[in-house]
Amino acid sequence: MSSSKRKAGDVSAKKAKKNKKNGRSKDDDLSDFEDEFKSDVDGDVSDVGSLADEQELESELGPDDGLRVQGPDHIGRLLLCGATNWDLYNRKQAPKGCKNTAVKNIYTPHRFGPLDHVRIRAVASGCSAAHSVIITEDYKVYTLGRNEKGQLGTGDTEMRSQPYFLESMKDMNVVNASCGRNHTLLLTDRGTVYAMGDNKMGQCGVGNSNPNIMSPTRIRYRGPPIVKVVCGGDFSMILDLKGNLHSFGDPEYGQLGHNSSGEYFVTATKLTRAPEKAPKQVTTWIEKTKDHVTPVEVADIVDIACGTNHTVVLDSRRRVFTWGFGGYGRLGHAEPKDEMIPRLVKFFETQGKGIKAVYCGSQFSIAVSEYKMAYLFGKTKNTGDVNMYPKPIQDLSGWSVRSLGAGTTSVVIAADNSTIAFGASPCFGELGHGEMRKSTSVPMEVKALDGVYIEQVAMGQAHTLFIARDSTPEEKERVEQIPVYTP
Repeated sequence: MSSSKRKAGDVSAKKAKKNKKNGRSKDDDLSDFEDEFKSDVDGDVSDVGSLADEQELESELGPDDGLRVQGPDHIGRLLLCGATNWDLYNRKQAPKGCKNTAVKNIYTPHRFGPLDHVRIRAVASGCSAAHSVIITEDYKVYTLGRNEKGQLGTGDTEMRSQPYFLESMKDMNVVNASCGRNHTLLLTDRGTVYAMGDNKMGQCGVGNSNPNIMSPTRIRYRGPPIVKVVCGGDFSMILDLKGNLHSFGDPEYGQLGHNSSGEYFVTATKLTRAPEKAPKQVTTWIEKTKDHVTPVEVADIVDIACGTNHTVVLDSRRRVFTWGFGGYGRLGHAEPKDEMIPRLVKFFETQGKGIKAVYCGSQFSIAVSEYKMAYLFGKTKNTGDVNMYPKPIQDLSGWSVRSLGAGTTSVVIAADNSTIAFGASPCFGELGHGEMRKSTSVPMEVKALDGVYIEQVAMGQAHTLFIARDSTPEEKERVEQIPVYTP
């Protein structure tokens, strides 16, 4: 978990100017913030992304009052492993126009040649993503990988094997990011969010359903500054300074938490879905038993994770809530039902107390406790048993987990002074165990990283990014021994 921190002693933003538009709908009125902030996500948004709209949103933010959202405080060198021909992964044949069809898998962690001279602050990808975001020490952004929907912000749809410097964000400090299947969110230190890529289901949150957002565009949100962004497959979650959660994008399985799948009939026989095109607050939380559904008052949300079609959150009282697609037990409720609104995971109220962080792979979830236990629920194998409720990962008992990346079926963990990885076949080098052991169902230490302190791990589809600490001469010398990969 690399949750953005809030600067102590200076967290009160000045009141945003009231936007006196006509025609506001009742559903869009986030009344919780009326005294200090105002959120306006409707009106005429046909010109979202235009210069005029950017200026209007900026004026709503108010003057620079010193508030800063802080990103990770660690810095190091970038390593990567796994599949690097981004356009080919998880496809039976190369897409039209693909220039290079050679398979390029890196089976152990390598330094990344094009950025080996640059110190890195954060890396981001996602369990559904074949692209990644790299944030440098000075908060500038590079993107890399698949780009067929414009998710790299390059203005075109050409894959990038070389890191692309995001020129349009050069005057901003980007502190964190997240990647969906084909879209990307960027979080700045002002608490503003920019999106790019596939927007067919509104997952970029710009207020419309224009198919592709080709360059970073401010999302259609007014309210408390945002401190964390997370992408699911085709939906997005943002967390504001006050601990409130907002979601947008595809509601198909209820993963937005608004008690709806968005389905409606356009004709007597034709069913379709209405996407959530701009951030909407998640307001209802429940505890469910066999016979009763009870509303739950939720404290501030402190962590969020998204799978392809499900969401897991942690509140400040260490309670875990899940919702969305319920197949294979990924929600942890001991039943495979979809949940349309956040539901309390009762297991963590009794046996698995003290949860401090949550993570999601495509079809599974992991919760890590302060008592050095990790619990997995859902499906990490293509065949065999699934965990319908949280079960301890016994091989990780006693490890203090610092960072965890989860992909399609794989998990990579930075814990204590080691890096641990496991995942079911097929694997393409993302575990880092070498070509002779591409997959393993048992957590194993990554021998190629012995003596290397990993600050952060991020996993995408079949690839892993690491930040290796190099703050001492000894650490730097050890990192220099790692081979270099140059595309």
